[in-house]
Amino acid sequence: MQYYLDLTYDTPLDWAKNAIKDLPAFLRDHADCERKASAMAMSFVAKAHDKKEIIPELIDTAIEELEHFQSVYKIMEEKGVLLTHNIEKDTYIEDLIKLSRTKPEDRLIDRLLLASIIETRGAERFRLISEAIEDTELKKFYKELWISEANHGNIFVKMALNYRPKDDIYKRLHELNNAEGKICEKLPWRHAVH
Repeated sequence: MQYYLDLTYDTPLDWAKNAIKDLPAFLRDHADCERKASAMAMSFVAKAHDKKEIIPELIDTAIEELEHFQSVYKIMEEKGVLLTHNIEKDTYIEDLIKLSRTKPEDRLIDRLLLASIIETRGAERFRLISEAIEDTELKKFYKELWISEANHGNIFVKMALNYRPKDDIYKRLHELNNAEGKICEKLPWRHAVH
């Protein structure tokens, strides 16, 4: 069963070609994204401490995202690229979070569905990077990574299905997915994942 929707905005391959023009900046941003993804999964554990059905998978996801960070950091070390001191604000993520409803149970559902969309977008963009980059090691790394991130897109929808009927989940996922596509259309191209 497919647990996510196809994205409504297709990032052009030219985005990836532009993103890697400053590879150190892209790698730093990618490392920051992985750190934030791990922290987000652990934040879900703290906020949904009574949702025992999803906590083990959230912990596994946090660990996997931290392993992705470790892998990116290893590449950065090999290339002499330093981490940033401060993680920059990500307007893409900020705009998505603004879409979340405020009632606690609705907010949890929305945040899980947004996590699914973010992971699916990350997978799409890592696939494009793997197609655009010439470095053989990085091409292989990003190909493996986009497959892993695509799986995370499924995980968060499966989690949400524990708490609401399927029709409600997919209706809301569709709404958020459409909004995410409109946000992506307006994003400036940067040497960054989003």
